[in-house]
Amino acid sequence: MITAQHYRQLRLSVMEYLNLSGAVSDEALRQHIEHEMLESTLPLPTEEKRKLVDKVYHSIRGLDVLQPLLDDPDVTEIMVNRHDEIYIEKHGRIYPYADTFENAERLEDIIQAIVGQVNRIVNESTPVVDARLEDGSRVNVVLPPIALDGPAMTIRRFPENPITINELIAFGSLTKEAASLLEILVQAKYNIFISGSTGSGKTTLLNALSNFIPKDERIITIEDSAELQIRSVPNLVRLETRNANTEGRGEITIRDLIRSSLRMRPNRIIVGEVRGGEALDMLQALNTGHDGALSTGHANSTVDMLSRLETMVLSAASLPVEVVRAQISSAIDLLVHLSRMRDRSRKVTEVTEIVGFQHGQIKLNPLFQFIQTESEPGLGQLQRTGSGLQRRDKLEMAGLQSEVVF
Repeated sequence: MITAQHYRQLRLSVMEYLNLSGAVSDEALRQHIEHEMLESTLPLPTEEKRKLVDKVYHSIRGLDVLQPLLDDPDVTEIMVNRHDEIYIEKHGRIYPYADTFENAERLEDIIQAIVGQVNRIVNESTPVVDARLEDGSRVNVVLPPIALDGPAMTIRRFPENPITINELIAFGSLTKEAASLLEILVQAKYNIFISGSTGSGKTTLLNALSNFIPKDERIITIEDSAELQIRSVPNLVRLETRNANTEGRGEITIRDLIRSSLRMRPNRIIVGEVRGGEALDMLQALNTGHDGALSTGHANSTVDMLSRLETMVLSAASLPVEVVRAQISSAIDLLVHLSRMRDRSRKVTEVTEIVGFQHGQIKLNPLFQFIQTESEPGLGQLQRTGSGLQRRDKLEMAGLQSEVVF
């Protein structure tokens, strides 16, 4: 069995070699580690020696104990609670991970390497940060004194090839009928807002819907930490926020980026996630002719999402609630809600049209709802409510009126 002493002994020898040799290629480094392993007298079986070589290599040219997890396509979430406690999500289930960091300082070194690659800063005075890896994985870091047990990090991973709408249908996440409607409404430039809880698949669905955007359009994406994987539209500009520097200057917020995007001649604006006052800027953009927007937000239902949007707007401006609701009803055409079921599957559970504003309330027209047909968790299907689509003006303008038969 590999011990901490085995690891330290081999790594120290390799680091001495690197200090003397200067720049060394990845291939040459691995060959040297293998040579050192063969020359050593460590009493380990062949398989354990191979693991130790990988471990030392990853500690120098990778993300240490996390690298094998990042190389495993089945791992969708990595949760580092502290340096000696790591959990992973695989196939929808959470498991403890056997390997750990050598100490808290080593974990913090890895964290600094990650945030440094995307020009982010995390330290005692700014202990919370969002970042991303080169492969697009989303990273959240929390340091002491906020994290009481030492540095904590969560990595949300995304598939190398974004999941398509047909795959979501095959997974049972939504029906072919609902997918067909969403495809037409995206093409017709309906403003669609996707809501759901953490890990319910909001970004996955947004990526899938983006494939329906006509390829001759110009898209501006705006995110806190870039994670969208839009590959079907060539005329694409990706914008990402920036934290303030150590002097408290240079911050670029989502609100700043939304305002800037309006001067970039977008056909569509996609805001990865709305969390706060930027909701006001987004609604104002949609109400001034920038149709075809896609965005996401955290909520427990479509009704809850509307309440949260109200709260977000009111945090940015002191407006009468009726004015906020009127803006929401005219800006957003469709709400799509996803839920993570008790069997760990992710499903679209509501597709609701916003049809207007009357008597101080936003009027909703549910088109699809998830109906639980069995007592087992997650069993059921997204079904039509019987209501027809009422706001058809954009369909007519796009020449797609005949494509929607209800």
